[in-house]
Amino acid sequence: QIVESGGGLAQAGGSLRLSCVDSGFRTEEYAIGWFRKAPGKAREWVSCISISQTTTSYAYSVKGRFTISADNAKKTVYLSMNSLRPEDTGVYYCASDYLAVRGCSTEERFYGSWGQGSRVTVSS
Repeated sequence: QIVESGGGLAQAGGSLRLSCVDSGFRTEEYAIGWFRKAPGKAREWVSCISISQTTTSYAYSVKGRFTISADNAKKTVYLSMNSLRPEDTGVYYCASDYLAVRGCSTEERFYGSWGQGSRVTVSS
């Protein structure tokens, strides 16, 4: 089971941190991805982390502003979002890949478990 939290309202230039707690968290062949769906747009990949390989990846639109990290002891993955922009507005989803043998994927089809989503609204 995946549960996200930490969304809310922020002003442009502000910060928010999303949390993703996965009851199936593990340290081998495991990755977490963050995706978001903006109003009127398709859901898109934002970032991911391979827990087993300790690698991270970011979409170009958020690189340098967002940071993904993990706390293995808490079975939690975080997405720290800084320098927020109105275009970051959307529902953010956390998803897990329990067969991540080669890092983390940018494709939804590799993620089998999804959270309910956490809404982020950035005002200008």
